[in-house]
Amino acid sequence: MKIHTILILLTLMSTHMFSQNLKTSESVLVNGKHIYYESYGQGEPLFLLHGYSLSSKAWLPYVENFDSSYKVYLIDLTGHGKSDAFKENLSIKSVAEDLNALIQYLKLDKIKAIGFSFGGDVLYQLALLNPSLITSMITIGAVGTWTVNDFPEYQNAFTFENKEDFPWLSDYHGSDDKIKAIMKQFNNYTVALTNEELKSIKPEVLIMMGDDDEGMDLEEVARVRKNLPLSDLWILPNVSHGAHEGETKDEFILKSKTFLSKH
Repeated sequence: MKIHTILILLTLMSTHMFSQNLKTSESVLVNGKHIYYESYGQGEPLFLLHGYSLSSKAWLPYVENFDSSYKVYLIDLTGHGKSDAFKENLSIKSVAEDLNALIQYLKLDKIKAIGFSFGGDVLYQLALLNPSLITSMITIGAVGTWTVNDFPEYQNAFTFENKEDFPWLSDYHGSDDKIKAIMKQFNNYTVALTNEELKSIKPEVLIMMGDDDEGMDLEEVARVRKNLPLSDLWILPNVSHGAHEGETKDEFILKSKTFLSKH
């Protein structure tokens, strides 16, 4: 399900350490806030964007699969990881604006990208904001119109009082103030894409999802697939929100490399 990013299964990703040859790490001031990134490898730029309440650390296990062909950028999206805590109400569009400003700072005019959940929602907004930037992108467990208000049980569970139920938060974000802000702003999570906006998205998109992802309404998936000019849909059977993780990781790596290499 889309809110799977706040479930205990994701702690598995924070219990392992991965080592790559770090090329660059930097905290950049954009739009009045510091955004942190790391880069690895060399080649075309490939951005890997994490889910809500996670951080760039969640993508570390995947860097070695891409850094021989791409310069891989791991970003701590607004409010997360080593980036500044949320200073205003969560807006997916605003997060995309911060990411776009970072990309301009890096002087990149073309990128490829993979976004999980929140990261995928940000990619759709980035594609609208900067139409010529993304040549191809993969979104995992992220599509179309969605709001946290559809899942009140998770709003009730995902609170600072229940922080101990989500042990990865301290690993990814450190301070209690940042964790409090992430949990508070979760209540403002909403994203909407109209048919007209979808039709204007230029990059080719691989929509990846598990068929057990409760946050991915199939009618909404069909609407997005119909209106995205260049899109493929990949539904994995018996898989939930993190369709790129665990037993499906190798298949995800193979298919994503093939898809991204077309451009």
